[in-house]
Parts: sequence; C-alpha cells; structure tokens
Amino acid sequence: MKILVDADSCPRPARELILKTAVRRQIKSIFAANRPIPKIGGPYGSWGEFALMELCPAGEDAADNRIVELAEPGDLVITRDIPLAARLVEASILVIDDRGQAYTRENIRERLSLRDFMVDLAENGLGMERTASYGKKELKVFADGLDRILVKLTRNN
Repeated sequence: MKILVDADSCPRPARELILKTAVRRQIKSIFAANRPIPKIGGPYGSWGEFALMELCPAGEDAADNRIVELAEPGDLVITRDIPLAARLVEASILVIDDRGQAYTRENIRERLSLRDFMVDLAENGLGMERTASYGKKELKVFADGLDRILVKLTRNN
C-alpha cells in the first residue's frame, strides 16, 4: 500500500499532514508534480524512505499520467483533479480530495459533469468566483477523512 499525491495543487498544510501521517504509519508516499515541491526534497529527503518526489516532465497531464501508472488497487490517491480521479476510480483505486471527500463509482460521474459545466461557464465568461481558502477547518476535515480511509485500507491488507 502507498499514498500517491497530486502535489501540484495540493495545499501545503495537506502535504505536510500527509508526510507526517506517512512516517507515523510507515506508509510510502509519492508526491508527483511538474515542479519540485518544497520540503519533500530528493528521493529520501528529511522524511526518509516514506516520502518520494516524482518530478514529472512539463506538459499537460504528465503528473496525472504518472500517478495512473504508479497506482495499484489497495493504494490511496489524493487529488482535487476530477478527471484524474475518474480515471483512477475506473481502475478501482481509492481516491480522496484534499478536503477528505471520497470519489467513488457512485459519485464520480456527477462530479465530473458538474466540473465540466463549471468549466463551460468559465470559458463563456460566466464563471463563479471561488474562495481558495484552506484553513484549520479544511485541514481538520481532511485529516479525519485521511485517517478514516487509512484505517479501512490497513484493515483490508
């Protein structure tokens, strides 16, 4: 079992929580991104063998494609990228966002449809303003969701 993180868009507090959780539970975590992510470092930075930085080439979906390549049933992927989540759910991979919400076969089509609708609105100049706050409340909800999923995964292994 491993944790794969779509690190390009993962908020710093969530990344730090994932790192601490991976070390505490001794679970390998892989952070995939198109750029170096601070505090993750090289192959075995300050987090030891439990955190790897997978630096992907520049280009659309390069990090997403690498996550799909690396993910196996029994792993957990953390992403807010709904099209990536849809690909992973189809491959029977557990996926949550950085707010602890699970993407499932039951909800992924609806989330993808809503995402596509919002993209269409934005492309036509009708996009809604978003607040990108990620504070203590969001981190707590994520921590609870992450813990719940990891308990479930470790019981199944």
